[in-house]
Amino acid sequence: MLSSQAQMDGLTILPYAEIVLSLLIILAIVLQQRGASLGGAFGGDNFASTFYKRRGAELFLFRATIALSVLLVGTAIASFLLQGA
Repeated sequence: MLSSQAQMDGLTILPYAEIVLSLLIILAIVLQQRGASLGGAFGGDNFASTFYKRRGAELFLFRATIALSVLLVGTAIASFLLQGA
């Protein structure tokens, strides 16, 4: 079990960590958007979009987005569990 001081430190840090992680996820997602037409954004068929293999910086950004998402979910779960304790 964590001491009450350690729990309080976790409770004060976690909301700020969630805010930073959410902003980083937004940034990573916006950086991944590439020339998508407005029709494609609303589910329309976009003939210019094709599937291809990610490479280099795009692959890194894709994996970083996944890692940031997992960290955000982890901090949200930790915040929930620490508040209930």
